[in-house]
Amino acid sequence: MRVTDIDPSLYEEQLAKKQHALTTRFAHLQPPELEVFSSPSLHYRMRAEFRVWHDGDDLYHIMFDKETKEKYRVDHFPAASQIINNVMQDVLAHIRSNDTIRRKLFQIDYLSTLSDEILVTLVYHRQLDDNWEAAVKALKETLSEKYKIDFVGRARKQKITLSRDYVIESLPINGRPYYFKQIENSFTQPNAVVNCKMIEWALDATKHNSGDLLELYCGLGNFSLPMAVNFDKVLATEISKASVNAAQFNIEKNQIGNVKILRMSSEEFVEASKGEREFKRLEGTELSTYQCNTVLVDPPRAGLDPDTVKMVSEYDNIVYISCNPDTLLENLETLTQTHTITRFALFDQFPYTHHAECGVYLQKR
Repeated sequence: MRVTDIDPSLYEEQLAKKQHALTTRFAHLQPPELEVFSSPSLHYRMRAEFRVWHDGDDLYHIMFDKETKEKYRVDHFPAASQIINNVMQDVLAHIRSNDTIRRKLFQIDYLSTLSDEILVTLVYHRQLDDNWEAAVKALKETLSEKYKIDFVGRARKQKITLSRDYVIESLPINGRPYYFKQIENSFTQPNAVVNCKMIEWALDATKHNSGDLLELYCGLGNFSLPMAVNFDKVLATEISKASVNAAQFNIEKNQIGNVKILRMSSEEFVEASKGEREFKRLEGTELSTYQCNTVLVDPPRAGLDPDTVKMVSEYDNIVYISCNPDTLLENLETLTQTHTITRFALFDQFPYTHHAECGVYLQKR
């Protein structure tokens, strides 16, 4: 997506095209009417990554055209949050004349929040030393007069954290704030406003459910924590150690007592639930004490593997969040043999692109 592709006057038109494409593509499965959740037309992305181009005494952010592979200069990025747009200007203004910080600077990543915190990661083609750290500390002190800002430096086999390598997001879900530690270089939902709508949709779909919830691919607890109000207990799995640690922090931060996070992949959980393998990570957790009638999955673009699809099909209720309609459709061809689609939603996480985030709620026949 180029900056020139972002035209708010065309937003409703592009959203209507996505709606029509999904409705047509999934029609043979006979889902209910598609629920559509729009995005802000500007400043909707909470994170952005830019390469840095050095041009004599000047340097600036660049991106690459996906089709032509040509680079183009980016001084403003209307897709990104307002705070990213402000900070990207101030950061470059301060480091253009600072050779200690700018030398062999290769990339800059920005991670922001609705609560106006921002983390800036500076990526280099050289090793970082004490002089670099001192210079960036001075930069942080200067910019902290305007922003709640932190910096991380990265180079090959090197990471330097000045203060902290995360931000604390505050998401308003049905009138209640939920707090999430979001770690640098880890997955977070890019569109915070649409993410809130997505969580609220999942809460509404399961509001009459009973028993416990199983969640696979839980990440930092984006769904697990808010969904806990609808269930007796939540059992969630995640393979990333950093995400599990963040999820544990978020459980304590939000004072939620009925969520349990297991560090294991969906494939490993399938093996554990069948009794095919024993895992030390399950010590102290008795799976038989959970009465999970509902399962929530938010898999990567590859979708669910066949064994996980088979396991998921054994639950009465399935909440399937998907970032890839192709693999969603493939999985639904199997799941609709045992379940009926009762809710179908489009969440416009990625405006002005062909990408579509979908939500499907299925109930066993």
